[in-house]
Amino acid sequence: MEFHASTDFEEYPLPPRVFFTPHHGSASDPQQVHISIGGIDRIRVTWITDDKTVPSTVEYGTEPGTYLSKASGDNNSSYKFLPYTSGSIHHVSTGPLEPNTTYYYRCGGHGPEFSFKTPPSTLPLEIAIVGGFGQSDWTKSTLQGLGSKDYDLLLLPGDLSYANNRQPLWDSFGGLVEPVASRRPWMVTQGNHDMESYLVDEAESFMAYNARWLMPYKQSGSTSNLYYSFDVAGGVHIIMLGSCTEFELGSDQYKWLVADLDAIDRKATPWVIVSVHMPWYNTNYEHQGDGEGMRLAMEELLYRARVDVVFAGHVHAYERFTRIYDNEAYPSGPIYITIGTGGFQGGIELSFKEPKPALSMHRDARFGHGRLRILDAKRAHWSWHPNDSDVAEDEVWLTCLAAAPEDES
Repeated sequence: MEFHASTDFEEYPLPPRVFFTPHHGSASDPQQVHISIGGIDRIRVTWITDDKTVPSTVEYGTEPGTYLSKASGDNNSSYKFLPYTSGSIHHVSTGPLEPNTTYYYRCGGHGPEFSFKTPPSTLPLEIAIVGGFGQSDWTKSTLQGLGSKDYDLLLLPGDLSYANNRQPLWDSFGGLVEPVASRRPWMVTQGNHDMESYLVDEAESFMAYNARWLMPYKQSGSTSNLYYSFDVAGGVHIIMLGSCTEFELGSDQYKWLVADLDAIDRKATPWVIVSVHMPWYNTNYEHQGDGEGMRLAMEELLYRARVDVVFAGHVHAYERFTRIYDNEAYPSGPIYITIGTGGFQGGIELSFKEPKPALSMHRDARFGHGRLRILDAKRAHWSWHPNDSDVAEDEVWLTCLAAAPEDES
């Protein structure tokens, strides 16, 4: 099902409410628990407490209620934004951990037991991808879809809470996603709605995002939490780029990306996946050209490195392109996929350009999520799952570019 005209908006009504998820536990109990990959055989656990005396410790083990290991964090921080002061934010790296193993854990010695499963050390690997969450009925539907089938990690290409300066909405978002984000690693990059627009300095404008969603940027040689990379499953390198920080030739991010791509051994790590927030290719009438500057600066780097897939958010609709380089179909260019379909409370963006350009393979104006199942060093399967469908509405098999003949480049 595809929507193309603004008159179709009545077929996709606004949700009846925007969720605010309160905390009902004690001041010492963990809130907004989520996990992320913290390096090789490491999982970082993040949570918030109202009680600032709670220690930054995580007890964990492979049996429920039996915690044979304990890890401590080196910070117990908070931040202020105008009259708002956050709770105490805890980040603790656990490990070394066994791959593909379920661990049970407790945060700060208080509250309920949680569990997570570590990603596998070898392929196959299942990655869920969706951006633009927000806190609406549609968001809840997307989270239910994610939870209906297992996956190894989630990529979120920007726009998490849509707090837009309203700091309690960061707390509410953390509570809303906790049942899912506490069980599998969520790897995120920033979007324009993750900024504090009253502040000019970059470090301050992403104050809440950086404090709450710490990613493994230092482990990848980056100097900013807004862009980083990591390896998973012994064959996949994932690069999370920052659309909302400097990316031009000569910028820190540009120089970091050059070094990161140069360091990849495609024989050992055949798959390279990139995430950005603002799409470089887009046939939706909304957000035309928003990612063009970044495309002009960085597209050639990704093309020459034979990146396999580039995921983006920002546009609240789904679109899959063919392999592209410089606005033309190229067999050794990346496949570009826009999936800003998490549940933004402002609604889906319905209007696409007609007739459909030849580079665009599938378009869908519904909320939902996608799944990339990497089977081995050569094959992967992509599928798109709208919230209102029990079956995948778009599917395609991918061949890894590292396995393709060099003369296709």
